[in-house]
Amino acid sequence: MRTLRLAQSLTQEQLAEYSGLSVEAIRRIERDGLSPSLRTIEKIARGFRLSLGTLFTFYVQGQRDLARELIDLLTTRTPEEVQRAQEVLLAMFAREP
Repeated sequence: MRTLRLAQSLTQEQLAEYSGLSVEAIRRIERDGLSPSLRTIEKIARGFRLSLGTLFTFYVQGQRDLARELIDLLTTRTPEEVQRAQEVLLAMFAREP
């Protein structure tokens, strides 16, 4: 969890706030390897703005799946925001004539 938290440039305090957990709970999970309940894992995933599937994929593979993280982020946005993101991505990757 620490690796993902640092990769997202989050402090323990920020992750605690975003996930609705205490800072102490975040510290214990990171430091002591505390085995959190499924409910706590769901909260942690929410704090990272990830689906449970993406969080578990990171845990199993030991590396981030940025495409899945982007999809997870887009699922939390409004249709208008998704449309703008699509326009930006299409402009970034447009083929040159």
